[in-house]
Order: sequence, then structure tokens, then C-alpha cells
Amino acid sequence: MLFLCSSIRVSMMLLGLLLLAISSLMAASAGNLNQDFAITWGDGRGKMLNNGQLLMLSLDKTSGSGFQSKNQYLFGRFDMQIKLVPGNSAGTVTTFYLSSQGDNHDEIDFEFLGNLSGDPYTLHTNVFSQGKGNREQQFHLWFDPTKNFHTYSILWNSQRIIFLVDNIPIREFQNRESDGIPYPHTQPMKIYSSLWDAEDWATRGGLVKTNWTQAPFNTYYRNFNGKACVVSSNGVSSCDSKTTTSAASDNTWQSQQLDSKGQRYLRWVQKNYMIYNYCTDYKRFSNGRPRECRLYKFH
Repeated sequence: MLFLCSSIRVSMMLLGLLLLAISSLMAASAGNLNQDFAITWGDGRGKMLNNGQLLMLSLDKTSGSGFQSKNQYLFGRFDMQIKLVPGNSAGTVTTFYLSSQGDNHDEIDFEFLGNLSGDPYTLHTNVFSQGKGNREQQFHLWFDPTKNFHTYSILWNSQRIIFLVDNIPIREFQNRESDGIPYPHTQPMKIYSSLWDAEDWATRGGLVKTNWTQAPFNTYYRNFNGKACVVSSNGVSSCDSKTTTSAASDNTWQSQQLDSKGQRYLRWVQKNYMIYNYCTDYKRFSNGRPRECRLYKFH
């Protein structure tokens, strides 16, 4: 009887995840990527397709490719649908992240580490503040991210950062500056994405190398949706403007936090799909774990 009840609970959880994924896919806007992004490197390997409705990054033995946002932001919610390199993608890394500039930069990372055919991708996340990172958490996903597009989101406001996959939270990093823990909240950041070769570390720590007979490797992007505070070149934020903007007219993200359902999904993902958490890596931090790991049960 206990097993039956557990099975029912798991089935209900999976049904809930499916419904959330479907609603996320339906809610994504079909914006023109040309409006928000520019391909910045790759010597033609990055391409805008279908009049800007689709963007492709490509990697071969000579070079990868990448793009960045035309705007810079100070807080926002950023959703992008991505379909990753299929088949034997070992050695490849696809990224989607926010970053400021300079040695003491801030950064919020999604990195997708390629695999041998049949093995799961590793979803790598990290948070940098004032040039300091080392806050890695890694996950496997509950679906094949190469078969269809899925929505990957970064919610960043003054209180917290939440990483979401198909609107399902997988990680939360809270603002604990009052306890001496750096938090990114002063430096505007742009959105970046790239597809590149990292065979020296990406797959099983570099043990599995890139199979160039599979090249070119391609990743696809579509349906970017951003609700954010755009920062102009002279440092003025659209959220401080009296002019009505998309950020001002739909600003729920500015104070958004996980409700009880979101917390349950977060615990479910971390229990079943987290494969690395810097806060539990006692060997790596033998001289003392990061402050947030000692003070809090950090997600």
C-alpha cells in the first residue's frame, strides 16, 4: 500500500511537471531575435534564420560561434527556448548566461555540457559576484534536451536569482549581503550565448574528446522573452523612467519568489536530478566551505 501511494505521488508530480512545461512553451513569445541580439563571432557559423524567428549556432574544428544582447540589463526575467546538439556531442559546451565586464565582473550561468550518445547532458549553473564564482551546481534533466525546444530561464531581482527549466525551479541563490555574502546587484549585464569546444574538461573531466567526424554541431534558439530593466549607455535604467515600459507594466518579476509549490518542485529536482553541489564538496573546500554554505541550507 505504501508503494502504491508513493507511485501515485510520483505520477502526480510528473503530471504537474508536464503541465508546467506545456504552459511554459505556450506562453513563450515568438519575438524576432534580430531585435534583441547580434551574432558577434564565429565567421558566419552563427545564423539568423526564418526572418529572425530562429537562431543557429554552429561549431566545427576551426571555430565555434556566439551572440550577445544589444541591450544591457540590471535585473529581469529572461526566457529562451533552446534545442541542444543531438547525438554524440561530447566535448561541446552550449552556454546561455548574463555577464558584466571587467575583472570584478558579475555573471549568472547556464552551461550545457555535451555527452556521448545515450548519456545525459550535464546542466552546469554558477553565480559570480565581484569576480568570484566557485558556486557550481550541476544537474541532469528529466527529458532529452536535444529532441525538442525547452525553455531555460533566469530570474534575477534584488532579492534572489532563480534558475528555471520549463518554468520549473532548479536552483535559488538569495541575496545575503547583510551576512557578508556578495550578491550581483550593481553591475548591468548583457545576455550572451555560445557554442564552443571544451574537450579538455567538458565531458567526464576531459576523458571523452570531441568526435569531429560528427561536426558541424548545431544548437538552435527561438522565442526569447525578456521582462527587464534596460540600462542605457549613460547608466539610466528603464525601470527608473516615468515612461511606461514592458518592465514597468509587467513587473511581478521584480519581487517574485518561490511559493510553496515552487519550493516543492525545487526540492524534487534537487533530490532526484542534482549531481553536484559546491556546498557539499568538503574535499574541494577542505579549508572551509563558502560562507553561505555554513550559514544556510543553500539551494
